[in-house]
Amino acid sequence: MHEERDRGERIDREARRERAAPDGGAQRRDFGRHGLLIDGAWREASDGGRAEIRSPFDGSVVGEVAVATAVDADAAVAAAVRGAARWRRTPAHERAAILLRAAELAEARSAELAATISAENGKPIAEALGEARRSGAIIRLAAHEGTQLYGDSLPVDANPGTGQDKVGFTLRQPVGVVVAITPFNYPALLVLHKIGPALASGNAVVLKPASATPLTAIALARVFEDAGLPAGVLSVLTGSGGVLGDALVQDPRVRKISFTGSTGVGERISALAGIKKLSLELGASSPTLVLPGADIERAASAVAAGGYANAGQVCISVQRVVVHRAVEADFLAALQPKVEAIRMGDPFAEGTALGPLIARREAERVERSISRAVADGARLLTGGERDGAFVSPAIVTGVDTRHPLAQEELFGPAVAVTAVDSFDAAIDAANGTPYGLAAGVFGGTLAEGVRAMREIDAGSVHLGWTPLWRADLMPYGGFKASGYGKEGIRSTVEEMTEVKTVILHG
Repeated sequence: MHEERDRGERIDREARRERAAPDGGAQRRDFGRHGLLIDGAWREASDGGRAEIRSPFDGSVVGEVAVATAVDADAAVAAAVRGAARWRRTPAHERAAILLRAAELAEARSAELAATISAENGKPIAEALGEARRSGAIIRLAAHEGTQLYGDSLPVDANPGTGQDKVGFTLRQPVGVVVAITPFNYPALLVLHKIGPALASGNAVVLKPASATPLTAIALARVFEDAGLPAGVLSVLTGSGGVLGDALVQDPRVRKISFTGSTGVGERISALAGIKKLSLELGASSPTLVLPGADIERAASAVAAGGYANAGQVCISVQRVVVHRAVEADFLAALQPKVEAIRMGDPFAEGTALGPLIARREAERVERSISRAVADGARLLTGGERDGAFVSPAIVTGVDTRHPLAQEELFGPAVAVTAVDSFDAAIDAANGTPYGLAAGVFGGTLAEGVRAMREIDAGSVHLGWTPLWRADLMPYGGFKASGYGKEGIRSTVEEMTEVKTVILHG
């Protein structure tokens, strides 16, 4: 335990030195004052309210936004109703042309977008660049899929006696007004995965970004605005989810809600929304199974990447490793030095691989979760030391599958390791939480791999990798308390449209 404490103190000292380095904040700056986008105009909130956006790294002000009220939400939805009526009549090729211009602009502004992400989110600049550089591709995919709204012919003449002189077919049409509510952890990608397909398929969108990271959403809205998106087709409301969320989801003019966030908020949306389409991407406690026959080095490297990216603030982060006891020692021996090599510090400093959590209170919560597990009999193998909003990357072993560290979403830089004695026990452990977003499997026989893909209750199962992998066009969404509905550009276009049956009577 002395070695573990000394190591944690060393990591903290290094982090403090990196944060004090004179070049650490060279790229950090103020990203300006912004209003609400309603009906094609940037305006102040109805009551004049404003909020500062602060860096989770050092608390510096990186921008300022208007704080919308319920009155502003009503105005945005009213504008969206008008925008939706106009936009649905716009030919698909014209909608696609605007989105393709937006994709070009997003790519041209990727460096600025990355700096915004890193400043308000705390994500290391290398990760932020990776996120920003995917923006153009996501918009292009959406532009394409929005032109591919195929219908089906219906064999109505197969119905005896009633369909002989009739022709039937289906067509897809936009739902109308979409409310998109997005989280802080991927402030560009998760915005675009909602608004790109919604706009491409002819809907108007009211976007409510996370209160902690609104600047990225505003930058993306300006991309679409500069690309020629008509007034009212996209609105942006910044401010409190508690104030705006209820007003937006209950509004009968809203026909579709797409939400990414906690299961608790998702349940509230389900209770309040009424009769409208919902897509809810909610909590997770994603497992990775490491079985006999696994390439231990590959598995350890993948977990070291998949458990700590974005400080573990990823829905499909590796939160749990379920390892067969026969390979546990070798796996931990390979994993520990890789985790201890993760460099923590200033998000803008070269070489930083782990930044702060989004807020100090979140770091305190993660620290408490780790401490509770240790107090209940688990072992802290490395990390887990908190300094402000930073938590050093942690490995906690001997975690009971029923413990909150395994059962509840952590959303922090720690991996809980549980040893099991059989393949069946590994499957039971993987399925033994309320969640089912994604899972990974290393090793095992071919037959076990087939069983794993069939028996693990998760929206995505990765054989030979961790849950932390996503292609922008693949269906993405969870089972159980992880939500319902699918994202992924083609799937989202389907979620953002409705199928209409048309019958021509002879």
